[in-house]
Amino acid sequence: MRVTPAVLGLLLVLVPASMPLAEDDLAARTTASQEAIKSLAGTLVGQLSLALADGGPVAAIEVCNLVAPEIAHAESAARGWRVGRTSLKLRNPANAPDAWELAVLQDFEARKTAGADPKTLDHAEIVTDDGRRSFRYMKAIPTMEVCTTCHGASVAPDIAAQLDALYPEDRARGYAVGDIRGAFTVVQPLD
Repeated sequence: MRVTPAVLGLLLVLVPASMPLAEDDLAARTTASQEAIKSLAGTLVGQLSLALADGGPVAAIEVCNLVAPEIAHAESAARGWRVGRTSLKLRNPANAPDAWELAVLQDFEARKTAGADPKTLDHAEIVTDDGRRSFRYMKAIPTMEVCTTCHGASVAPDIAAQLDALYPEDRARGYAVGDIRGAFTVVQPLD
């Protein structure tokens, strides 16, 4: 079959709007999202480690409150995406999940309940919202022993006081090692 310029023009007009991303593009976007998360998490862990060494858990809470949003903003700006964290039990209301993130977080919890290891839980999908397509990716954040210092069921009084002062709406306590504390989330605009 010969493709005439008119047919080619029609294809160029009709196909791009509905063509799904190729599998290799999905894989590349997933890998790029994982790299963004690794960068965000690595920078945050480094800052938290310094604060813990210098001033203990109370100082680390200030890093979470002041520095973590800056790190997420810098990572987002550098990539032209939205890179951040969210949870079902929020400490910072600014990190509230949108409807898609909420559904993925609930799916992560269901998968964990069914026996999945939280360290392995992630989800990638092309989403259309208000007529705009984006690639979305989430990776679960498992609770480790060190996390329970500020996120556990039993938090020391000085830590609780600092959390209450900086996060008056805090609901991110009561976690045990192995729980899903939340997730990293990435939005890559496609349109």
